Amino acid sequence: MTKFSLTIFLVLSSFLAVAQENLLSKEEAIAKALENNFGIIIATNNMEIAENNKSILNSGYLPTLTGTAGGSYDKNNQEATFQDGSVRAIDGAESTRYNASLGLNYTLFDGLGRFYDFKRLKEEYNLSELQARETIETTMIQMFTVYFEVARLTENINVLEETFSNTKNRLQRAEYSFEFGRTNKLDVLNAEVDLVNDSINLMNERQSLRNTKRDLNLLLNRELVTSFEVDTVVSFTDPIRLEEFLNRGIENNVRIQQMERNIRINDLTLKSSTSVFLPTIGLTGSYGWNEGNFPATNFLASSVSTGISAGVNLTWNLFNGGGNITQIKNARLLLDNQEITQEQTRLEVRRDIENARETYGNRLEILKLQEQNVVTAKNNFERSNEQYKLGQIASVELRQAQINLLNAQTNKNLAKYDAKLAELQLLQLTGQLMNVEL
Repeated sequence: MTKFSLTIFLVLSSFLAVAQENLLSKEEAIAKALENNFGIIIATNNMEIAENNKSILNSGYLPTLTGTAGGSYDKNNQEATFQDGSVRAIDGAESTRYNASLGLNYTLFDGLGRFYDFKRLKEEYNLSELQARETIETTMIQMFTVYFEVARLTENINVLEETFSNTKNRLQRAEYSFEFGRTNKLDVLNAEVDLVNDSINLMNERQSLRNTKRDLNLLLNRELVTSFEVDTVVSFTDPIRLEEFLNRGIENNVRIQQMERNIRINDLTLKSSTSVFLPTIGLTGSYGWNEGNFPATNFLASSVSTGISAGVNLTWNLFNGGGNITQIKNARLLLDNQEITQEQTRLEVRRDIENARETYGNRLEILKLQEQNVVTAKNNFERSNEQYKLGQIASVELRQAQINLLNAQTNKNLAKYDAKLAELQLLQLTGQLMNVEL
């Protein structure tokens, strides 16, 4: 007996260790989604592009330095007549010229256009961060929808296995009772039919679980055949803390924050467009080297020159046919449209938060009722089972009590995860999905 007990203990320990290794926790699922999800990877790359754009290297504040170099070779037949009347003719006269220079250009003032453009690029980076955050939140909701569906199906399978076991025991009792002449064949046939139905339900639920696990593996961008278990424990956010989130829900909503950034970007775009009415002042400078070698028909045999040059230029586009005026008018109208859209968005977000809040409260109440219904259905089934053993009720009544318990347990599982998903959606709307422990 001691050896047998030790063997059982070791087997159970090994089973629990394997199950623990294959457990995909909520935190691990989030980490894998953030690391591997295709949409999040693309959003992160877009954020890096925006970060590169807001660099000083893309601001227009730095000067430009240009290097040029060149050379030429000429070979011609020449005949030259000089002032004294003498004539000189040369066949195959050769000339070579070489040059190299460095040019420096720097814009001192461009009507504040680059100043506002640089600030706009910084705001576009902030907007890209919000867009990446929205993608992450949406991905997390999608991931948890599938994750909780795996958990629900897992718990349903446990319920169906228990139901199958109870029906199997009922069939055995019915067969024994029939052999001893205590019941008729009808009880045996009813139990056999119920066992087949329970078996089919269990097979379908297991198939649904395998399909849903593959869906989750796809979201996490890993091998579709990866085997795992999920955490079926669900905890809800403290109501007091949730109320604090709701009080700041509008200002923390990612859609509202994106609208504020867009308005800021359009405002800076409008200010930048007004720079066309001001002049542009720039500095130019260069350092050059030139060398030439000439034939005998030229007054110079060769020449070499080096030197620097510098200058200031001013450009003022006084009138371009009205295009600048039209551009500014359109920019103002676009800014007005953004402000109107912001007000509409605020109303929509307020509505969405209120709807999500009531939905969450309603699903919590449904969960409480379903939990109480499970207690009632379990008590009813246990009493019915005892009465069936004593021959006080028929198998049909026991089966009905069993079905009621099965429905109550599966409905409770559904209510539990529906309530949690409603909470996650409420947290997303209030901008707190990534700030709480899930």
